[in-house]
Amino acid sequence: MLNRLSRIFRSFFGFFISIAEDPELILEQNIRDMNDQVPRMNESIAMVKANVTLLAKEESKYKAEVNDLAMKIKASIQAGRDDLAGHFAVQHEQLRGALARTQGQLETARSALEKAMNVKAAFLREKERKTHEAMNAIRDYRRSQWQKKVADAMEQFEVAGISQTHDEMVRKIEETTAVNEARMEMALGNVDQQRFKIEEEAEQLRANELVKQFKAEMGLITPGAAPAATPEKTIGGRDTERTA
Repeated sequence: MLNRLSRIFRSFFGFFISIAEDPELILEQNIRDMNDQVPRMNESIAMVKANVTLLAKEESKYKAEVNDLAMKIKASIQAGRDDLAGHFAVQHEQLRGALARTQGQLETARSALEKAMNVKAAFLREKERKTHEAMNAIRDYRRSQWQKKVADAMEQFEVAGISQTHDEMVRKIEETTAVNEARMEMALGNVDQQRFKIEEEAEQLRANELVKQFKAEMGLITPGAAPAATPEKTIGGRDTERTA
C-alpha cells in the first residue's frame, strides 16, 4: 500500500516537474538572465575603472609633492639649512614610499580593468552565441510542437475505412456509368440504322421518279405508264443454264 502511494506521489511530482521544465520557457529565462548580467557586469567594471582613475590622480599628486619636496631640499642645502633639508628629506622619503605603493596599486587596478574588459567581451560573445542558439532551438521546438499537433490530428482520421468506402462507391459509379453508356450506344445504333434505311429507300424512290420523268419527256413511255419490270438477277447464271 505504501509503495502504491509512493508511486502515485512520484507520478504527480514528475507530472508537475515535466510541466515546469518547459524547454521554451527555460531557454527564454536563460536569455533574460544573461541580459540581466550585462548591467551588473558594467557596474563592476565601472567600479574598477573608477578605482583606476582615483589611483592615477593619487599618483599624480604624490609625484607633484615628491618633486616639490626635492626642490625644497635643494633650496635648503643651497641656503645652508641642513636641518630643514633633513626635515624635507624625511618627508620626501615617506612620499616616495607612498608613491611606490600607489603605483603598484595602480598597475594592479589597470590589469584588473583590462581583465574585466576581456571577460566582458568574452561574455558578450558567449551571450550572443547562446542567444542565437536558444532562439534557433525555440523555433525548432515550436515547429516540432506544431508538427506533433498535426500528427495527432491526422492519427484521429480513419483513413483506411474512408478509403475502402471511397473505392467501393467509385467502382459502383464506374460500373453503372459503363452499363448506361453501353445501353445508350446500342439504342443510338438501332436508331441510326433505321434512319439510314429509310433515307436510302426514299432516295431510291426519288431517283426512280426522276428517271420516269426523263423517259416521259423523251417519249419513251407515256405519262402515267408503269415502268418496265427489270429482270431479276440470278446467282451465278444457274437459271440460264437450267433453261438451256
